[in-house]
Amino acid sequence: MEINFYATLRPIAGSKSVDFSLVDGATVMDLVTAVVERFPAMKRELLDDQGKLYGHVHVFVNGRDAPYLGHTTETVLQTTDRVDIFPAVGGGSANG
Repeated sequence: MEINFYATLRPIAGSKSVDFSLVDGATVMDLVTAVVERFPAMKRELLDDQGKLYGHVHVFVNGRDAPYLGHTTETVLQTTDRVDIFPAVGGGSANG
């Protein structure tokens, strides 16, 4: 399964897209765990102290953010799914 990384996550992953092999029945959270195991520096970018995905991190599966999937981060992935992971994105100015 090809995972696409964006913004500050790309330098950690070393490229825009990285292939991951997951077992059948793997969930979104299983994928996040595999990403952190492969790229330990992503842990502080993706997970809180309890090992849960930060609310400001977006994991899209086929264009839908994980909180809006049928079973949120426990949604089972298919090998044909497109997965995109975005860190918190900030910018702009409060003063316009």
